[in-house]
Amino acid sequence: MAVLLVIHHTPSPHCQEMFEAVLAGATDPEIEGVEVVRRAALSVTAPDVLEADGFVLGSPANLGYISGALKHAFDTIYYPCLDSTQGRPYGLYLHGNDGTEGASRAVESITAGLGWVQASPHVVVSGKPTKAQLEECWNLGATVAAQLMA
Repeated sequence: MAVLLVIHHTPSPHCQEMFEAVLAGATDPEIEGVEVVRRAALSVTAPDVLEADGFVLGSPANLGYISGALKHAFDTIYYPCLDSTQGRPYGLYLHGNDGTEGASRAVESITAGLGWVQASPHVVVSGKPTKAQLEECWNLGATVAAQLMA
């Protein structure tokens, strides 16, 4: 069975709404043969990442950058996973008011270094997520998970 690892930092109600929408999409009953594993960014380990076949990353954008928690996750897993996870798909959702472009660039730079492949357009939300934006989050989770189906 394929494994989709959702690495998230969810400190606010808006991030929580986005996280739940991503999970709902990733666990849609039509997606078969994919186990969805969730890990808070501060608790993710290199073995978690090595055992996964794809990833969804979620973070607030703080002061033009990803959260310290997501940065810590990347710092923890980068070198142990560098050669072993190349080519794996990933998706990203961000919530922020200012500086989301910097956060997107940071994730793109780090994932390029890891050799991960963007599987879906990033979902970036400012303020309270709208119904359409939550649907984008659902689609993000479903798209990455569906790419892992055997």
